[in-house]
Amino acid sequence: MTLTSPDEATSANVSRRGFIKYLLGFSVVTTLGGVLIPVIGYLWPPSRRATEKGGQVRVGSLAELQAARGMIVPAEDQPVVLTYNERASVKAFSAICTHLGCVVQWDSAGYIQCPCHDGRFNAQTGAVISGPPPAPLPPREVSTNGDDIYVTL
Repeated sequence: MTLTSPDEATSANVSRRGFIKYLLGFSVVTTLGGVLIPVIGYLWPPSRRATEKGGQVRVGSLAELQAARGMIVPAEDQPVVLTYNERASVKAFSAICTHLGCVVQWDSAGYIQCPCHDGRFNAQTGAVISGPPPAPLPPREVSTNGDDIYVTL
């Protein structure tokens, strides 16, 4: 069998039907990959560095806290809410709501609020004021050194 023109050679190697099958197979593989990779990432999350219990982490400055009266800060991979009152007392609580695990927010009215179901917590004790949370916010040990604020994990 002798080919007479270059057009016959290229059309004999790849047919239209073969090209469509290739594209269909490629799209199926990429779609499956796009669906399975997030599922696998959810089922096997990356390992986190273990934090030493009892270690202190700097989370902010006293000047910032005095101006804001309260704020949410990260302490390693855990959100913490810091509050400040007139008696120059700094308090720290876990910023994870005890209802459904949402991250709470500091409200300028002077309380801690969960945005998910409007749960409210006392800024000085972490006790539930209103809403569905079943328990108070867990306290965190807090200390100051000069202008720096440290939270013990």
